[in-house]
Amino acid sequence: MTRLTNTVNVIVPVGALGTGVRASNLEEGLALGADAIACDAGSTDSGPAYLATAQPKYSRDAVKADLRLLMLAQAKARIPLLIGSCGTSGADAALDWTRDIAIEIAREEGLSPRIALLYSEQRPADMAAAAAAGAITPLAPMTTVDPAMFAACDHIVALMGPEPYVAAIEAGADIVLGGRTTDTAVLAAIPLMKGADVGSAWHAAKIAECGGLCTRNPREGGVLIRIGTEAFEIEPLDAANVCDPYSASSHMLYENSDPFHLVEPGGILDVTEARYRAVDDRVVQVRGSRFDPRPYTMKLEGAAGGPFQTIMLVGIQDPKVLGEIDRFLAQMQEMMTARIYAVLGKAIGDFNISLRAYGWNAVSGTTVAPPATPPREVGLLFVATARTQDLATLIAKTCNPLFFHMPLDREMELPSYGFPFSPAEIERGRVFEFKLNHVIRVDDPMALVRTVMIESAEFADAQG
Repeated sequence: MTRLTNTVNVIVPVGALGTGVRASNLEEGLALGADAIACDAGSTDSGPAYLATAQPKYSRDAVKADLRLLMLAQAKARIPLLIGSCGTSGADAALDWTRDIAIEIAREEGLSPRIALLYSEQRPADMAAAAAAGAITPLAPMTTVDPAMFAACDHIVALMGPEPYVAAIEAGADIVLGGRTTDTAVLAAIPLMKGADVGSAWHAAKIAECGGLCTRNPREGGVLIRIGTEAFEIEPLDAANVCDPYSASSHMLYENSDPFHLVEPGGILDVTEARYRAVDDRVVQVRGSRFDPRPYTMKLEGAAGGPFQTIMLVGIQDPKVLGEIDRFLAQMQEMMTARIYAVLGKAIGDFNISLRAYGWNAVSGTTVAPPATPPREVGLLFVATARTQDLATLIAKTCNPLFFHMPLDREMELPSYGFPFSPAEIERGRVFEFKLNHVIRVDDPMALVRTVMIESAEFADAQG
């Protein structure tokens, strides 16, 4: 098969900043003629806590190690570096956290890039006003748009498309650090800016969004995407790795229930007619991708802190208990609830006790269908949820004797199950919750984005 020519080439070194960029991958990508480096740095995959607190998921050291390699490669090749959803959530504070790391690296390495910061956190009052004007609609499982729900959020972000990144590069930025962005937009931005085929740009970005996850050996580094005027190619950056039609095409199902359509801020990627072909034993070429423009919408994510939890953990190997584990758990739940009301009364208010039997059905939470073999052991997790940390711990302490010493039947001797920690009660802290899963219609892709440009001379002030 004939290779594509006159392509826009983007290095996608890793699926998320902080998970391990390889210097050798960057060197290979630059040698292959990269026009840009782009990657994602955030997600909602790990739950609402990172948005509610605006705290990053990955360690500062891990993010700094990756970002240093990317910034050095950018400086060497003088090509744009784009990073989306900085600090996991893409909230303003998370973006500033990443900004400070970038400034620190620039000082240490003697670099002087022009850095654009794209902020996409939204004020609750502005979103409530937009909702009142009918500009916001819910996505499943949400069903309503109540203006009061925006005030209940600790942080709200709007997912950017590629347009703010293009504008920042056209304004002279060397590095663009973005707030919350769709995973694909940050990869598609430079190809779209340079006039590559729109459908191919979006499709390539979707396949490559997680770096090497679209290859046969996902842990063997990132990929290079080449987007042309009517097709695109994906090539692993590690010489020993392979991308084939199956590994590439299957990534359309990653975080997407429809294998043929993907909704983006300005339209829908349609790959119904796309065809994946092996160029050789490592490279895949894709033709037939289409992007259908639609009214511009941006997804809104919002999260906030809720009640508090205290947990306890015990290991159980008693064969009689494990032989009737469902009855044992139901009995323990009933007795614990009754004890809470008997000891603490109705003043305890709303609370919840959850028992999760790891090794039996803790992951699914569903009843195990017979005839299932009893497990050899289970790790039983107790979770108390209440409106304050003190109340959650009080519930745990009140349930402690039952949790560690409840027999299967009343006439049995009291057992002692294996507990790994002392004290047994572990205060987990606050529970966090997603409050929004909506989209907002905007007339201008830049309407909800604030751009700040940092020159090297301003680095000292940027941390103030």
